[in-house]
Amino acid sequence: MNDSIPHLPLRTILRHPDPEGSEVSRLRPKGHGRPARVDADFRAFRFPISAFRFPLSVILLSAALLVPCALLAADDVIARVGETEIRAAQVKPYLDNLSEQDREALEKNPAALSQAVRALIVQQQLFKEALAVGWEKTPEVVEQIERNRQGVIAESYIQSVARVPDGFPSDDEIRSVYEAKKADLKVPGQLRLAQVYVAIPKDADKPAQEKAKARADEAAKVGKSGDFAALARSKSDERESASRGGEVGWLAESQIRPEIRTKVAGLAKGAVTEPIRLGDGWYVVKVLDTKEPHTATLDEVKDQLARALRAERARANRETYLTKLQQQSPVALDEIGLGKLLKQP
Repeated sequence: MNDSIPHLPLRTILRHPDPEGSEVSRLRPKGHGRPARVDADFRAFRFPISAFRFPLSVILLSAALLVPCALLAADDVIARVGETEIRAAQVKPYLDNLSEQDREALEKNPAALSQAVRALIVQQQLFKEALAVGWEKTPEVVEQIERNRQGVIAESYIQSVARVPDGFPSDDEIRSVYEAKKADLKVPGQLRLAQVYVAIPKDADKPAQEKAKARADEAAKVGKSGDFAALARSKSDERESASRGGEVGWLAESQIRPEIRTKVAGLAKGAVTEPIRLGDGWYVVKVLDTKEPHTATLDEVKDQLARALRAERARANRETYLTKLQQQSPVALDEIGLGKLLKQP
């Protein structure tokens, strides 16, 4: 049995190769990139997630830490490593240090969230092993810990002095920004899709190809006249979406692979495509719902605008404070000496 846990589901209508070589689902076509900076933005943890393949002995029990509706108690068990239980209180501080951008990306991608927490658990295991052999007492580590300590204290302090008042921005300030930016707040048309996937590689022999095509044709026929969700649960080879009745979710047209997009463009709610052949198999896709392009309402973007305004004010406060600090204590540098120092072995 393969003892690795895949990064993400292996098959969806938007599948394309992972940069590390494994095939994973992105919910984005090429050119849209991966979720920004999800891999390793834990403040005290700098291992790239892609460097690990996690053993099945690390069992993640919940990916609900970032979901507001799934409130967890501090002692709720998030994962087990052998007989050791990892609780919410041990993981939450790391998640709290995520940027807003990373948090939004992980909220939309539970598989990436699980991957990030698994990486964190591996880091904690490494930490325990290092302590067991007294690694923290080596001169190089002692020196690095002190440097990091100074950086953590300084960063925490500047964040405190740059902190934005709780009442900012006001509703009037948000509304003013909304009106000024309204023309830029266009929401593209979206499709809510479901799929039945029949796996068959292009180099399969003719009997296997014919059998897969017959399965796809039957899925399209049944899907157009019967219960598509039940069909997907029982017949789709992509098990993650199958468990949701084939549902992939809401997607902007630009997020859908071109081969699929051309087939679903203009279809009405409830329509089912004929089988679509891609490199890894056949896809039968149903349009569950549609949304026309529109300008976002204030309610739709209010929280996002508030976060952006708070972040902008915090940056301005930070720059103002640092400028003032440097004016009070000017720094004189020996640039020639620095250059020589840089070249020293």
